Amino acid sequence: MVSIHDALNAVKNNINPLFKETIKPLERCGGYYLSKDIVSPINMPPFRQSAMDGYALFLHSDLAYTLIGEVKAGDSHELVLKPGEAVRIFTGAPVPETANAVMMQEKVVVNDSKITIENDIPVAHNIRPLGEQVKTGELALKKGTKLTPAAIGYLTSLGITEVAVYKKPSIALITTGNELVEPGKPLVYGKIYESNSKMLLNALYNLKFYDVTIHKIEDDYIKTKNKLETVINTNDMVIVTGGISVGDYDFVGKALKELQVEEVFYKVKQKPGKPLFFGKKEDTAIFALPGNPAAALSCFYVYVFIALQKMVNKDIVELPRVKAKSVSKFEKRGDRPQFLKAIYNDDEVEILEGQNSSMLQTFALSNALVFAPEDVSEIKHNDMLEVILLPN
Repeated sequence: MVSIHDALNAVKNNINPLFKETIKPLERCGGYYLSKDIVSPINMPPFRQSAMDGYALFLHSDLAYTLIGEVKAGDSHELVLKPGEAVRIFTGAPVPETANAVMMQEKVVVNDSKITIENDIPVAHNIRPLGEQVKTGELALKKGTKLTPAAIGYLTSLGITEVAVYKKPSIALITTGNELVEPGKPLVYGKIYESNSKMLLNALYNLKFYDVTIHKIEDDYIKTKNKLETVINTNDMVIVTGGISVGDYDFVGKALKELQVEEVFYKVKQKPGKPLFFGKKEDTAIFALPGNPAAALSCFYVYVFIALQKMVNKDIVELPRVKAKSVSKFEKRGDRPQFLKAIYNDDEVEILEGQNSSMLQTFALSNALVFAPEDVSEIKHNDMLEVILLPN
């Protein structure tokens, strides 16, 4: 059995970035990382642009101007102004070539075709210059940049429709157990509805990992071994829930050993999630999580999350940890460190009732995990606690 510290380091040291490239439509690249530099194909803005509603002026020595027309956003006609002439203009509209300033409308008095501005203004006032954001041929975004909604909007504004990104891992989710029934089917005595696959699938979707397949195995050794062999050979990551303990019908560990999966660690001194397995075979990472749903999800956020981030980016990214003041009491039993479901709000944290590893009701209300070290037996009001913020 390994410590949490050693288990975390083992995950970090045994997962490498995939660095496999794929070309994807830009609108489907949220959360991906660029695998190549992006050079701008255009100037942005592609013309001199008015920064506000007002009047574009060809500046001269007087405050009075002759109004000769109007330019709206999207207009493509090009007006030519002489000194002392102006056009009505709107935000985002192209500024006529000979205009050299824009006065906001609130500082202009209009009298038919004559306008008077309140004061002199400098050249280029309220004009967004050609290529202010980026010029043709300049670096728009560098390799390794994460494609956030803002980044996707920015690249779209440059007319880019697809980009080269690092491929995200293909992931197989496996649930085991004869007691599991698919929701929607009758629930007979001795059976429970299977929830781990939907829970972990949505945890992955929430992190923008979509290349996921779900597989369900009965408590049968041959079927377990054959399915594991298939998914290990065809995926970048395999996540198994259940069947990793030492019961008579827990076949996952035995099958992984026969398939020559390298065991990095098995069993962590923690609660929940003691029977956690992490191993690898060639470039495929294998996590066997406990079958109890709350334990499985805790292990996912603490360990699998790190592995996923390392696969898509060379930087190690863990969930954020903060210090917060306890507004509740908790008595910890045993000498294992614990991850406790909690609600974090404004530098305070409440440890919830119902910490059993089989119970998801409390987890459904949580937005954080409190880490209680092994040498802590009691948490009191106002104690400062280490809190892991969940990506909910």
